[in-house]
Amino acid sequence: MKLIFGLGNVGDKYLKTRHNIGFLYLDFLKQGFNFSDFSLKKNLKSYISEGFIDGEKVVLVKPTTYMNLSGDCVLLLMNYFKVDLKDILIVFDDIDLSFEDIRFRSKGSAGTHNGMRDIIFKLKEHDFSRLKLGIEIEDRVSKLSDFVLSDFHKSELDKLFDIFKRAQELMNEKFFKK
Repeated sequence: MKLIFGLGNVGDKYLKTRHNIGFLYLDFLKQGFNFSDFSLKKNLKSYISEGFIDGEKVVLVKPTTYMNLSGDCVLLLMNYFKVDLKDILIVFDDIDLSFEDIRFRSKGSAGTHNGMRDIIFKLKEHDFSRLKLGIEIEDRVSKLSDFVLSDFHKSELDKLFDIFKRAQELMNEKFFKK
């Protein structure tokens, strides 16, 4: 069994924000692999959807803890489903990557991402897979939080399907084939 966590913030006002690219990616996977609808699991602090990828059971997880407390949900679900670190993947936005760039890492630091910082702090570990989706901070932005919590431009939204398709191929190659 594998757990794929998409980081984001719950609520309609965050739906199409850059910080919610992890949630949007999980919606893409859910539809593409015909997973169950996301359902709220209050006791697990998340919305979850279940299905199979390459014959392996997969749970897609959208934490309800908000971004900066993502570690609470990750730790809770790892313990609930009794999975090892090698069987989790965290999908999140990265301001240091150009828009449309994708990176897979099997370990690393949190960088500037508060959600990842909380996950590493709560797990007391950094050796787990992550899929970074570039959102490239704009030069004219004066406050980082305003940028990541702003909606994607229409032209960016139009490109997400292709970005997610490439991210899925990378995920399949690096996370499912290891």
